[in-house]
Amino acid sequence: MKRFLIIVEGDADKKFLQDYFHHLFGEYAPENSIIHPGKDGDTGGYGKLKSEEALLALRQNTNQGGINLVIFDADEDIEARRKELLSIREQYDVEFELFLLPNDKDASALEDLLEQIINPDNQPVMDCWQTYEGELKKVRIPTKTPPTLTIPAKKTKIYAYLETLLDKKPKEAHQRPQPQLREHPALESGR
Repeated sequence: MKRFLIIVEGDADKKFLQDYFHHLFGEYAPENSIIHPGKDGDTGGYGKLKSEEALLALRQNTNQGGINLVIFDADEDIEARRKELLSIREQYDVEFELFLLPNDKDASALEDLLEQIINPDNQPVMDCWQTYEGELKKVRIPTKTPPTLTIPAKKTKIYAYLETLLDKKPKEAHQRPQPQLREHPALESGR
């Protein structure tokens, strides 16, 4: 297999791609082939692509004949995000291919893709969350300005979904159950 480096925005992106790689190839990606600049827990967003750590990793991999891939969220405006990231490539003279989640053509993020591919047996958990969000929208707190509550971020929804399905007994990392993904067109394009 040709040497590759994938740079992502944060921990969740890295974990998803490691699991997806395993789903596709039956083995995990080589160590340090999927990275996110910064410390664990620090997403940093797309600006971290300009960090010394990221630029050095891209240049070293290129010099060793490897392929670089940047996989970030498209967020609300895919064309603006694409332009921002490609300008980093030009400004810092680094080589990389770019893929914007969820499918390189729609505005969205990793969390939207994850919600689409959950195991259908677990759908009641997501239905519950939708009800929760609906109820939060109805709540008015008179002493709060504005009086409406903030709906939790999509990341929070995915985290809560995963937390509810975890065993309460701590397990070693190698004993954790693998995520059960349903077959979905968004996952098939990588095969």
